[in-house]
Amino acid sequence: MEFRYLGASGLKVSQITYGNWLTHGSQVENDAALAAVRAALDAGITTFDTADVYANGAAETVLGEALTGQRRASLEILTKVYWPTGPKGHNDSGLSRKHIMESIDASLTRLRTDYVDLYQAHRFDVETPLEETMQAFADVVRAGKALYIGVSEWTADQLRAGQALATQLGYRIVSNQPQYSALYRVIEEQVVPASVELGVSQIVFSPVAQGILTGKYKPGAAPPAGSRATDEKGGANMIGRWMNDTVLTRVQQLEPVAAELGVTMAQLALAWVLRNENVASAIIGASRPEQVTDNVRALGVTLDDDVLKRIDEALGDAVLRDAALTQSPPRRPS
Repeated sequence: MEFRYLGASGLKVSQITYGNWLTHGSQVENDAALAAVRAALDAGITTFDTADVYANGAAETVLGEALTGQRRASLEILTKVYWPTGPKGHNDSGLSRKHIMESIDASLTRLRTDYVDLYQAHRFDVETPLEETMQAFADVVRAGKALYIGVSEWTADQLRAGQALATQLGYRIVSNQPQYSALYRVIEEQVVPASVELGVSQIVFSPVAQGILTGKYKPGAAPPAGSRATDEKGGANMIGRWMNDTVLTRVQQLEPVAAELGVTMAQLALAWVLRNENVASAIIGASRPEQVTDNVRALGVTLDDDVLKRIDEALGDAVLRDAALTQSPPRRPS
């Protein structure tokens, strides 16, 4: 395993993060989830990402169980707050002081730990004063319940405003967790330059575009049985934007590129993301242990300029680049 610093902090994270969005407590039975976590640990992964909203808390519970018995100081455990949780009452979402303070305690209980290494604002809350949110995060840090603060899917302007307040309060935002892949590059124009300026790293999710960049979805063919595109618990909705023959045909053109490099399509996709120096880590999900083992082999794969050009030519106009796609919901979820 290889490690990178998270933003301008002294915290190192594994370049591959194991995440359990859409898997633990949902798509994957607990025994399979535990096996995948063990495979991640065996592969040298030390960074584990979850969120209170995943399976309405069940994902945190499964991860906490899976990591029980591991040396806590050797792990980086990440979770998030914002989306509706619990019974989804009127204060069960957003970034109000009330929701943050109650949510961190609930997450720690489910994760079976006294603190998380990184506590992340899962979106920007347009209805709560930013000052209230950043003060609450400062108090979470001072209470020792989180060591660092990050955000997810914040725009460049939101990052600048948040970092200014955090600095005044004696801490810093160290990370942003955006969607990023060879197909989805919306952070490159504005978010990445702002993050470099502010000392913020990216911990990216969906680096293989929910499985599209593995090449397993073929144009004109039904999705493989048991794949995310067939999951009625949420997976099919998430992958839907890519499930058209135009995108799938372009992705198939990456197969000879991967073959010449001696890597799988998934490894090619992960190597493409990690070539960005502002990316500290790429989050992978897994329903089977062998998927973890395969993905970790992307580390150390070098993509030269000619390979990067061929990837761009293959994907062409299927790539999404519009910076306006990086935006939080206009209102707090209810």
